[in-house]
Amino acid sequence: MKKLAIVSLGGNALVRKGEKGTIEEQFEHTRSAMSAVARIIDMGYNVVITHGNGPIVGYIVIQNEAAKETVPPMPLYVCDADSEGGIGFVIQQTLYNRLKETGKQRDVVAVVTQVVVDRNDPAFSNPTKPIGPFYMKEEAELLARERGWVVKEDSRRGYRRVVPSPRPLKVVEAGVIKALAETGVIVIAVGGGGVPVIERSDGTLEGIDAVIDKDLATSCLARDLGAELFINLTQIDRAYINFGKSDQKGLDNITVEDARTYLKQGEFAPGSMGPKIEAAIEFIEIGGREVIITTPELIDEAMEGKAGTRITL
Repeated sequence: MKKLAIVSLGGNALVRKGEKGTIEEQFEHTRSAMSAVARIIDMGYNVVITHGNGPIVGYIVIQNEAAKETVPPMPLYVCDADSEGGIGFVIQQTLYNRLKETGKQRDVVAVVTQVVVDRNDPAFSNPTKPIGPFYMKEEAELLARERGWVVKEDSRRGYRRVVPSPRPLKVVEAGVIKALAETGVIVIAVGGGGVPVIERSDGTLEGIDAVIDKDLATSCLARDLGAELFINLTQIDRAYINFGKSDQKGLDNITVEDARTYLKQGEFAPGSMGPKIEAAIEFIEIGGREVIITTPELIDEAMEGKAGTRITL
């Protein structure tokens, strides 16, 4: 049986800073990323792809709000599913075409994935994840009263809704994802961290408004699949300490213990590199072999140990 690699694509790699986020731009960036995935497949790996959904899910929420007088707005967990399906389609078609062009066609499928969270997770009592449009203070307070939202000022640019970001516990569709991957099907799953759901007392599922960190959800899925390699494709060529300072230093090869130490020292920002490092530590501790953090353009060099950050036991 071929080795299994989990490849995680950041949402901001699909919509770059300063862009409008048009579908043409998304396809262009996805083609670059899927060229990297195709090379990983050429190296003999079966592949499962995960991806972020920011800022795309934010656009969907804005569409909801803009049309709320004409079309009933959907709850956030449905917007999560909407973004997962849409981004999954873009990745699915792009990779299918890339493999067909190279004469190495494989089946590619996107799975809208449910991820179980704990209804008692502390995140639900302290929402911190901004999502959707900015509002004036008066409108934000009105929405908070009418809809039960939590709103907070964001970077002095206005007020935004903030939602919980609970930890993922398990991926509902992990079994079918594993079965597909073992037969060589390339699976796209847990997009945007998956659709957050809670388990009722009878075992049935119910969607809940939240946003799950896609790196932690990827690590959760990797545990269930028994993956050996976790590749995190980002906009940054590697992880850094003292990032953005005159003495910043890129990290090449580090151990889990090194990563844990730097994380505790606050070297990795909570909203960007922090979750990636946390997910890498979890992945290695549950039996994964190695984690690579790099850009799609540097994947060849990173696989040879000449670029990116490599984390091992």
